[in-house]
Amino acid sequence: MDLVERFINYTKFDTQSSEDSDSVPSTAKQLEFAKYLKHELEEEGLSDVEMDDMGYIYATLKGNTKKKTPTIGFISHMDTSPDASGKDIKARVIRNYDGEDIELSPGIFSRVDKFPELKAHKGEDIIVTDGTTLLGADDKAGIAEIVQAMCYLRDHDEIKHGDIRVGFNPDEEIGMGAHHFDVEKFSCDWAYTIDGGDLGDLEYENFNAAAAKIRIKGVSVHTGYAKGKMINASRLAVEFQNMIPETDLPETTEGYQGFYHLLGIESHCEEAKLAYIIRDHDRDKFEDRKAFIADCVKKINEKYGEGTCGAEIYDQYYNMKEKIDPNMHVIDIVLRAMQENGVPPRVEPIRGGTDGAQLSFKGLPCPNIFAGGVNFHGPHEFVSIQVMEKVVQTIVKIAEITAEYND
Repeated sequence: MDLVERFINYTKFDTQSSEDSDSVPSTAKQLEFAKYLKHELEEEGLSDVEMDDMGYIYATLKGNTKKKTPTIGFISHMDTSPDASGKDIKARVIRNYDGEDIELSPGIFSRVDKFPELKAHKGEDIIVTDGTTLLGADDKAGIAEIVQAMCYLRDHDEIKHGDIRVGFNPDEEIGMGAHHFDVEKFSCDWAYTIDGGDLGDLEYENFNAAAAKIRIKGVSVHTGYAKGKMINASRLAVEFQNMIPETDLPETTEGYQGFYHLLGIESHCEEAKLAYIIRDHDRDKFEDRKAFIADCVKKINEKYGEGTCGAEIYDQYYNMKEKIDPNMHVIDIVLRAMQENGVPPRVEPIRGGTDGAQLSFKGLPCPNIFAGGVNFHGPHEFVSIQVMEKVVQTIVKIAEITAEYND
């Protein structure tokens, strides 16, 4: 099976995860894809193939060298985003893309003025949707690339490599992918998530992340007799949000700048709930941001009475840079692999998170490498076949360079 056929076959599985579920995986349909992948890995001749009852898959491509070499891993996630439908995906290959607007379906266009990333792929073969669903390159492209690279190494014994572990997990899109990933069972010296964006993306810095749930208790009184008695929780919710600096929002920040993001408000006079995410690359500034939210709660209580406002603030993940910096050989190997394959590296901080961040703090240094997809999480998502092929080549070269690591 070639790379494109493998990827398009994967997109036929609806693996959308759900933020409203307490089960693991969050949707049963992810298990159907996991079972298929387990069978495919077995058919392709990988060893130690196993799937646990939560849908996590682990497998090994045995090394072909007698030298003692590090065991490395490659990881991708099976789920697609809750932001757009992943059902009945109709992937289509456009050969020798002309760099112009693309009609995905009658009346539905991906226009280059709105999606200028398309221009970079003029002359390439790209895979698009029909404009009604996402494509699922995030992260089925990563899975296809890893499997294809393992098959290539299997068939090219002249390329020496140590043991390579592969891992596929559910629920990355809802921030739960690494929670049940068995790092001890995976048993690698280091690993790479293949879950980045376009050609050359290499990421080993991400946000420190926390969530804050604010609850405001109001006092409901008939509006005709409310003076001095009513505490309108809906109005206090607006007051709380207005304490957040306009300079510290996702829509006003970039690069290393952190932010507070209001996910939503549920409110009526008697009670209001606000949900935030808090992000910053700098650990000290991150702690200051959490303290700022707590201070906003305090000010509401000082003004309207103790117990009016409460907050639950909890950490979600941390900046993997803390764990990668002492292991920079992990990055050096990727940079060399990209260079030898003619891939210009783009090293940028992630304005978000990745399974690799959580895995790094679980003891598995795990930066993130490009998978090739663009415009994730929506119907204008696409992936270049030529970029996907470069990912496969980069994975193969990483394995080859790692076998020389102890020279």
